[in-house]
Amino acid sequence: MDKNQGYEIIKAVMLENGRGFALGHHPTAPSPYVTWACYDDKDGQRQYEWGHYGSDRAALEQDFAARVQEYQRLYNVGVRRVEAPGLYKYYSTQRPVDIGTFPKPPRNAPDEIVNYDQRVPVENGSFLAWGHLTYTRPLTKRQASDYELRPAPDNPDRPRSIREQMKTAAKQVEADRGQAAPKKNAPDRGDR
Repeated sequence: MDKNQGYEIIKAVMLENGRGFALGHHPTAPSPYVTWACYDDKDGQRQYEWGHYGSDRAALEQDFAARVQEYQRLYNVGVRRVEAPGLYKYYSTQRPVDIGTFPKPPRNAPDEIVNYDQRVPVENGSFLAWGHLTYTRPLTKRQASDYELRPAPDNPDRPRSIREQMKTAAKQVEADRGQAAPKKNAPDRGDR
């Protein structure tokens, strides 16, 4: 994961307009937690600014969430991606993970590499894998296919199944049904 001023970035949310917010931790700093506004500059380097520092992790996590929500409300932008250690998981289906068998994109080295003792069924037996890697940011489709890596189905950037989409839509319909329709100010037909 990324570091800034000695703080390890625990989590970052990047928005559709290229801006974002990050939560960091530095165990020996006087204020061990921080939230920053951030963006990626023209060279792809992450820049951090406008830090809010503190010693209470829960309070800074609330500050992080509040900053993201307020920015989204003010600028009407959605979340493009969430970054956190080990968030994106990829299975090595053709060989054990070793030197030269996985991508190392700039500023996105694997957080974790796990080799299994043998090729084993994963994801409820849907396919076999020799091991897995986790990344902070998603790999491109090309990077994954070049190294014959298969993304985990629950990665945040993967499309949800039709079943999950239908469940969400059904819940929304039920929630909408509970709201009363606004009354119209129309004359009573009996008064004519």
